[in-house]
Amino acid sequence: MHSPADRTRNRAALQPRRAEFQADFENFRTRGLDLDITRGKPSSAQLDLANDILALPGGNYLDGAVDTRNYGGLDGLPGMKALFAEMLDVPPSNVIVGGSSSLNMMFDTLARGCLFGTPGGDRPWSAVPGRKFLCPVPGYDRHFAVTEHLGFELIPVAMDENGPDMAQVESLVAADHDIKGIWCVPRYSNPTGCTYSDEVASRLASMPAAADFRIIWDNAYAEHHLVAPAAPLANIFSLCAEAGNPDRVIGFASTSKISHPGSGVAALAASDTNIAGIKRHLAVQTIGPDKVNQLRHLQLFGDIGGLRAHMQKHAALVKPKFDLVDEILVRELGDLGVAQWTRPTGGYFISLDVPDGTAKRVVALAAEAGVKLTAAGAPFPGGHDSDDRNIRIAPTFPELAEVGLATEVLAACVKLAASE
Repeated sequence: MHSPADRTRNRAALQPRRAEFQADFENFRTRGLDLDITRGKPSSAQLDLANDILALPGGNYLDGAVDTRNYGGLDGLPGMKALFAEMLDVPPSNVIVGGSSSLNMMFDTLARGCLFGTPGGDRPWSAVPGRKFLCPVPGYDRHFAVTEHLGFELIPVAMDENGPDMAQVESLVAADHDIKGIWCVPRYSNPTGCTYSDEVASRLASMPAAADFRIIWDNAYAEHHLVAPAAPLANIFSLCAEAGNPDRVIGFASTSKISHPGSGVAALAASDTNIAGIKRHLAVQTIGPDKVNQLRHLQLFGDIGGLRAHMQKHAALVKPKFDLVDEILVRELGDLGVAQWTRPTGGYFISLDVPDGTAKRVVALAAEAGVKLTAAGAPFPGGHDSDDRNIRIAPTFPELAEVGLATEVLAACVKLAASE
């Protein structure tokens, strides 16, 4: 791996080849390409894997004695709670199953904290003028948008292959009790693909923090493995309980990239105290979730074993795309010393670092050549990457040949920008 200084210093060696790189770029630019690797969406082939769900639940709308078409069932069907309990490493009683969007459930969780406060807190978060939230970077732009929208100051925290820089996290949280939480994508993090180490999880669970500090544990890619065995992940709920902080963590997951994103099922997991508080508010907010949709998912997957078998089919479609991106980046950039990228074993993204000060230029060049990339800086609060070095690659949605061509264009743009 090359350090930021290496990537920037090695640019000088490419300057004599600028005309060569310009010609390569022009070759792509004149082809009239229209390729898009901006967002982490499942491909149509992945969506087809779950098309049988469209014929469910058939004529049987009963789950035991429950008619799923009717009101009620505030926290979800028992079978769906059990399935998410397996995904999130908690007992079914500590799960609430909601609608189709885990992001929606995260927004509601933080909004409740702003309106009503949280167990252990002495006031609503909205009554804290200097409220702040920690944002491991590079990270998920939609997470950051939620806390920014709710009036939090966003504090970037560095990430490495083990997760957030815990020395930085611990120092910040100990010094400032106006910090009310941290965003975490613990397995196959967006966009680096790292899985949090046991040490990182343990330190998050046990560090001194305000009583109303919350870890938002968005396990969005809990079952999205590309290789076997799956990357191990510590049970943050057990660690928090053992450390005497059972209410610190609230976990989330969904079937959005497992079945159909627009009509999946989402869930949260939390301590007994947190669950009781959330249900008290839900009882006013809703008369119950879409239990028919929960039932059709149960009938499609059966149990966690069926869901995991289904995800092996996803891996067979997705892994070749990740492998192709890596193969092309190695071939085109590997010996130049101006770029480094992650090689995730699951999830939906690859994180590419280019020489400092060139990421925006690379994205602009790619757009000229007909390849849409996520905006440079998107994985940072406010869209501001102070080093202008990080680019998120999302290879899942296009066809394999398109992924390869888009990556070739991207590599050509990196070389040209580095040589300028």
